[in-house]
Amino acid sequence: MTLKLHNFFRSSTSTRLRAALNLKGLDYDYVPYVLRTGETRTPEYLAKNPQGLVPTLEREDGSFLTQSLAIMEWLDETYPEPALLPKDPDGRARVRALSQMIALEIHPLNNLRVLFRLRDQFGADEEAQKEWFTHWVTLTFDALEAELSGSDQTGLYCHGDTPTMADCCLYAQVWNNKRFGVPLDTWPVISRIYAELDKLPAFQNAAPPNQPDAA
Repeated sequence: MTLKLHNFFRSSTSTRLRAALNLKGLDYDYVPYVLRTGETRTPEYLAKNPQGLVPTLEREDGSFLTQSLAIMEWLDETYPEPALLPKDPDGRARVRALSQMIALEIHPLNNLRVLFRLRDQFGADEEAQKEWFTHWVTLTFDALEAELSGSDQTGLYCHGDTPTMADCCLYAQVWNNKRFGVPLDTWPVISRIYAELDKLPAFQNAAPPNQPDAA
């Protein structure tokens, strides 16, 4: 039995984990779900992931891992090479911080269930949802750009010249931004790093349009 990735093609959390699995060279069975129709709210799926969120990684022994950052750290500890986190404590702290800027500051405010809540409770139409999304992206991407451009630890990628967990998060978020028409022009370092990542098969193969359930 191989790993099974329960995910959705357009989910940024799923995209970042697909990139990490690809970087590790790990094979996995792709199990798709449609979030808008509630396929992750069924009793069967909730038995795998009580939050009803994606991604969920099903291990060979039939147990389940949830939360993309936690899964990526598990991957690094279980399959150490190539590493998603630097070896030195300072480098690990920086990569975790860059990752969390995206995963903990942008994503929780901009994921699908939040946008649905804005629509259903407050009557936010598509334009209002886009303005909400863009506001939170811009707030954190401005800070992320400053950190990346102001640090000599930034290399070809977010941290040095090897892709890390931070790059998986950045790449996935840029794809999410594209869906809402958020341009990268004002963030040249982020734009450059994304372009470099998009040259790598591990990231290309993780991109939303390249998934079997892409629509």
